[in-house]
Amino acid sequence: MTQYQKFYDLHQQLEPFYIGNVWNVQSAKILENQNYKALGTSSAAIAHSLGYQDGEEISFDELKYIVERIISQINIPLSIDIEAGYGENSNQIIDNIIQLAKLGVVGINIEDSIVEKGCRSLKNSKDFSELIKEIKKELNNQQIKLFINVRCDAFLVENKNSLDEAKKRISQYEIAGSDGIFLPCITNEYEIKEILNQTKLPLNVMTVPNLIDYNSLQKLGVKRISFGNFLNDYAYKSFQNISKELLKNHSYKRLFDL
Repeated sequence: MTQYQKFYDLHQQLEPFYIGNVWNVQSAKILENQNYKALGTSSAAIAHSLGYQDGEEISFDELKYIVERIISQINIPLSIDIEAGYGENSNQIIDNIIQLAKLGVVGINIEDSIVEKGCRSLKNSKDFSELIKEIKKELNNQQIKLFINVRCDAFLVENKNSLDEAKKRISQYEIAGSDGIFLPCITNEYEIKEILNQTKLPLNVMTVPNLIDYNSLQKLGVKRISFGNFLNDYAYKSFQNISKELLKNHSYKRLFDL
């Protein structure tokens, strides 16, 4: 069975699967050894590790290097967060995606928002749908199988009518050829149920503080759960706290309390 098929099948099972979000080889190997079935990169975590802010401040070549290092060291499916595509036009974005596919990547997250001068806003949904169509067409032309998980940011940007906006966009993205839908910052049962009634595509949610519990997500029919950059944040907050204690108390004990 191919890595792509393994990844695709995870989205068809009854219980939601956790896609472990990683930012380097070390984090990827840890999650693989914990028996995670698939991994996905976190654009924010990768950016922060290289001294950038999230929002395509890093170059595609820098992202590609990280991807090459990770995929060479793991034996489970890897999906890549490519933000808005790292390109000025559809041809550049499609070329970037094909480069990643040739490395062995099984899927991508591509988002319908863009960050400009530190502010995130939604793109025109019709234009974005056309981009999805173009991506799918070229992948089919080259006989490349890649899971296109479209990230709809209606809830993330706190749109006044987030649910209605998300429904409208998801309907367009499904027609355009998306394989899955990712809705970061959706949290409650009613809204998730409404989205799942809207689409037959596998729904991906993200672990945020007010998200309903795993059993509720399973009953509703959610298929995929992401961590975003929260594992990275947790790791470095722990690093910060322990390093502060070392300097303040001159005690090394916490380094070995694992």
